[in-house]
Amino acid sequence: MIVLIEIQYIAVDSRVMQRGEFPLRRRKPEEVAFEWLKQIKREMPFYEELVKVKVNGEDITDLVKKLDEAPLDD
Repeated sequence: MIVLIEIQYIAVDSRVMQRGEFPLRRRKPEEVAFEWLKQIKREMPFYEELVKVKVNGEDITDLVKKLDEAPLDD
């Protein structure tokens, strides 16, 4: 299944929006969005803050923020 993900974030005091289509491949939409957010953070050195995440028009910002704030496994 393919989902449309839209991520809005703040970078250099500007609001930025990126949108793309991604296959789920037996993953939850918030996991796919989180992986893309991690990629954006690596590529965007001036990333400041996540504003909103939508999957197929549904707001999943809180789910992605929980993944982002979760402690890393040892």
